[in-house]
Amino acid sequence: MAVEYLKRGKPDADRAEDDARVAAIVGTTLSDIEARGDTAVRELANKFDGYDRESYRLSGAEIAAIVAKVSPQDMADIRFAQEQVRNFALAQKASMQDIEVETLPGIILGHRNIPVQSVGCYVPGGKFPMVASAHMSVVTASVASVPRIIACTPPFEGEPNPGVIAAMHMGGAHEIYVLGGIQAVGAMALGTETIDPVHLLVGPGNAFVAEAKRQLFGRVGIDLFAGPTETMVIADDTVDAELCATDLLGQAEHGYNSPAVLVTNSRALAEGTLSEIGRILRILPTAETAAVSWQDYGEVILCDSYDEMLAVADDIASEHVQVMTDRDEWFLDNMTCYGALFLGARTNVANGDKVIGTNHTLPTRGAGRYTGGLWVGKFLKTHSYQKILTDEAATMIGEYGSRLCMLEGFVGHAEQCNIRVRRYGGVNVAYGAAAPYRDAGD
Repeated sequence: MAVEYLKRGKPDADRAEDDARVAAIVGTTLSDIEARGDTAVRELANKFDGYDRESYRLSGAEIAAIVAKVSPQDMADIRFAQEQVRNFALAQKASMQDIEVETLPGIILGHRNIPVQSVGCYVPGGKFPMVASAHMSVVTASVASVPRIIACTPPFEGEPNPGVIAAMHMGGAHEIYVLGGIQAVGAMALGTETIDPVHLLVGPGNAFVAEAKRQLFGRVGIDLFAGPTETMVIADDTVDAELCATDLLGQAEHGYNSPAVLVTNSRALAEGTLSEIGRILRILPTAETAAVSWQDYGEVILCDSYDEMLAVADDIASEHVQVMTDRDEWFLDNMTCYGALFLGARTNVANGDKVIGTNHTLPTRGAGRYTGGLWVGKFLKTHSYQKILTDEAATMIGEYGSRLCMLEGFVGHAEQCNIRVRRYGGVNVAYGAAAPYRDAGD
C-alpha cells in the first residue's frame, strides 16, 4: 500500500504565493527601517500595534511597576520554568569544553568557546503573550554569559504584558523594548538612532518575523528559521483518537498557518482522529484560530508500516514530533530530521513549550534536516587558535606547508613558510621555491 492522505493541507503553489507576498512586504519594510530609523519604527508600531510612546525601551522603574502586577503564583511558576531551562542549558554548556592539544611535538592547537557579544531576543506576544519564549532565549543567552542581551515583545491588548516583561527581566535581559513584528527585528538587527544593533537575532515569530530574520541573515547571525509552529503526531493503535486530536489542535491554535500532521498505520485511529478534531473544535475556546490552521494546513497520512511512517516523518522534518507507539525508542534511534521529539503518551509538546527545560525555539519548514533547535551553544562561538613552540617544529611544518602552497600555485603563501624555515631551521630556501625534503642527518 502506498502512503495515503486522508486529509491534505492547501497546495504548495498557494503556500509559495503566500511566501512571496510576505517576502515583498518584509523587504520593503526593512529598507524603510534602515533608511529612516526610529521614525519608521514608530510609524510601524503605531500602524500594527496601535502603540506609541516617547521611548519604546522600558525604564528600570517601569519594569519594576509592571513586574509588580504579576501574581505571586505566576511569579513562582515563572521561576520554576526558568530554573528548568537554566539547569538544562548549564548541563549543555558543561559539555562544551575549551581544548588545547599538542598534535605534533611543539605544535599546539586549541579552541575557545566565546560568547556572542550582543543578542536580540524576540518574544512573540501580539495574539498570545509568549512568556515561555523569554525563558528560551533570554535565560539561555544569560547562561552563555552574553554581555548584552536585549529583548523585544509587542504590546498585548494595548500595554506591556506583565508576565512577559517579568520573564525577560528575571531571565537577565539588559534592555527591554515594547516592539513587535518586523519593526522589532529590523531595529535590533539594523540599529536606529536609539537602539544599537546586535550581532545575533534569536526567537520564534510569525511568518513576517521569520522572513525578516531570513532577509537579515548575513548582516547579523540568526538562530534558525523559526516560523509558525508545526506539530506532527506519530501514532499507532496503542493510543486513542482523543489524545491524538488534542495534541494536534493544541498546537494548531498558535496561528492561522500552523501545520498539524498525523502519521499513523491505523486507519481506525486516522478516521477516529478526524472525527475527534471536529468534536473538539466545537468546544475549543481558540477554535477560531485552530480551525483555520487545521483546514488549511492539517494533514492525516496513513502508512502501511513503521518504516514507512519513519520515512514520511523524516521527509517532512516537523518542528515538534509527538511519538506515541509501541516502539518509541526505535523512533528515537532512527529519526534524523526533526526539531524535537516528545516520546510516549505521558509526554506532550506543551510541556516542552512551557516548562520541562528543553528549548522550544526549534527549526521549521524542513530546517530540521540541517539544524537542531536553539541551545546554549548557539550563543557561543567556537574559535580555534594555533602556536608553534620550537624551532624544529616551525621548520618541519614550514617545509610541508611550502610544498603544499606551491602545489596550488600560491608563491606568496609558500614564502610565509619558507622565511620561517630559513630563520628557524637554518635551511636555505629560495623565494617561492618549494622547501626541499631534508635527510634525517641534515
